[in-house]
Amino acid sequence: MIYQYGTGKQKVLPADFDQALIWTAILLLSLGLVMVYSASISIAEGEGSGYPTYFLIRHAAYVAAGLLVAVVAFQVPMESWQKYSFQLFLLGGCLLALVLVPGVGREINGSRRWISLLVVNLQPSEFMKLFMVIYVANYTVRKSAFLGSFRKGFLPMLIITLIVGALLLLEPDFGAFVVITTVMMAILFLGGMDLKLFAGLIGFLIAGLLALVWNAPYRMQRFFGFLDPWDDPYGKGYQLSHALIAFGRGEWLGVGLGGSVEKLFYLPEAHTDFLLAVIAEELGFVGVLIVLALFAWIIARAFIIGRQSAVRGRYFPALVAQGIGVWLGVQTFINVGVNMGVLPPKGLTLPLMSFGGSSIVASCLSLAVLLRADWENRQLARGYRI
Repeated sequence: MIYQYGTGKQKVLPADFDQALIWTAILLLSLGLVMVYSASISIAEGEGSGYPTYFLIRHAAYVAAGLLVAVVAFQVPMESWQKYSFQLFLLGGCLLALVLVPGVGREINGSRRWISLLVVNLQPSEFMKLFMVIYVANYTVRKSAFLGSFRKGFLPMLIITLIVGALLLLEPDFGAFVVITTVMMAILFLGGMDLKLFAGLIGFLIAGLLALVWNAPYRMQRFFGFLDPWDDPYGKGYQLSHALIAFGRGEWLGVGLGGSVEKLFYLPEAHTDFLLAVIAEELGFVGVLIVLALFAWIIARAFIIGRQSAVRGRYFPALVAQGIGVWLGVQTFINVGVNMGVLPPKGLTLPLMSFGGSSIVASCLSLAVLLRADWENRQLARGYRI
């Protein structure tokens, strides 16, 4: 790639990219590939696929697709993401509605969250997280003068959140609803929303979440079941009790790669929602600590990139970068909390690592947007046009 500046030309150099961020993402993707294979061998054989590499091959294909999408997305300027933010939001909303159409949406384990694309299933809520980041960031920049007004600044975003939330809860996908709502609140706060309105929003959402939990028996069971999984270890506490056993068996250094016992049909969703428990059992506390450190680095870089954009007066890229950091941070926190028994079970994957095509592609796409924001900052710092 060559970019024009004045009468000269600028070649793309390695220094134009955040090498540490790229390699951190590659490490997480690579470790996720290894651990998904380790966690899914028995499941692949037991489900009748006939060969132990069934999930490994599919996951590798998802990672390849995610990297390809990331390379393409990196070419898109931040200005274009801002220009088409509403169209992206509308696309995400239509896909969420399409999931609910009988014969189109696919139901798995009582939830209708996927659209079948013959060889793969598309989960729109994963991409809606990024689309909401982009849309809310653009909304915050456009409405910056009205963020202290309830009617002009707060009410439109509240209505949008309620519409998206209703679509997600009809699936139901309570975990995605929590993540998207948290991201929306964080971006509005970072964008300068009036503190009184923000406090009122927090109170309203907390009351709404508690009402949703109270009015759904299965959510009540999950909420109280995680407080003492040993009270019903063969019922509502089954997943969590086996996840805790996996953590306990791992101790400091783990039982060794491939040596997990819990993945042998004891721990449900070992290669998806509870992949961290398998990591804890096989690689121990040290392995979990390394994974958390890698995620912490990505999240920290997202906020630093956002701050660098804001210093240059580029408020949309700043809010997008920090919104991506909040999204990855919140989803990682929830997944880790569920695996460790400090949060009630939620159907959220570990970004960049857990098995799941939509999650992998959406995570790679978000990092490409983050890298683009950083790349544009570096070009401006060197005096080049973008």
